[in-house]
Amino acid sequence: MIERFNPAGVPAPFSNYSHGVVVPAGMRVLHVSGQVGIGPDGGLPDDPFAQCRNAFANVLAVMAGAGMGPEDIVSLTAFVVGAENLAPYRRAREAAFGAVAPGSTMVYVAALVDPKMIIEVQAVAARRI
Repeated sequence: MIERFNPAGVPAPFSNYSHGVVVPAGMRVLHVSGQVGIGPDGGLPDDPFAQCRNAFANVLAVMAGAGMGPEDIVSLTAFVVGAENLAPYRRAREAAFGAVAPGSTMVYVAALVDPKMIIEVQAVAARRI
């Protein structure tokens, strides 16, 4: 089972994530490439929350393709354009992962490959074989 922890001597997490996550031997590990806010129809919404929701849905769809679900998430790395998109990012992440608290890094960036995109998320997941 994946072990998530926040050890003494480290400040409490700023939101719903864990400072450390241990993946024990005997687990299948999936690396999810960066997913952006494009929906299944190929469209990119103007709304930041909708883009964030799509990016997390894309991560979950890749995970589902490997037989994994939100409980299997080990870590997330998010690249978000602009501090003004933090709230939509957090709302969409909470909606996608609920109480699951993966290891997490979020970085503000100046731009992504398409200037209309405001988020890209990559992930690592693991499930017992």
